[in-house]
Amino acid sequence: MESLEKKEQLNQLFDLYSALLTEKQVLYFEHYYHEDYSLQEIAELYQVSRNAVYDHLKKVEEHLYHYEEKLKLFELKEIRLNLIEKAIKDNDLSLLEQLRKLDE
Repeated sequence: MESLEKKEQLNQLFDLYSALLTEKQVLYFEHYYHEDYSLQEIAELYQVSRNAVYDHLKKVEEHLYHYEEKLKLFELKEIRLNLIEKAIKDNDLSLLEQLRKLDE
């Protein structure tokens, strides 16, 4: 069973990079991670083997980590949010608060 932390990270990466995935990869990911379908339920839904679903989900995971490794959008977002939070804490600037809310 995957850890909650890993699932959360994969969902955040999916939010950033889903446009780079195939339609089938997006569907399988959404069913498995968002709708909590089992591998067997997805397999039955698309009339494929359970192993095919598992392989697709592993490929999606690999792609998401690869995209993050190259593009670093998630890392940069976290850095930006941390800097904004610090600026708010230290300076209490209302503009920075608005920027933080837009980025969420």
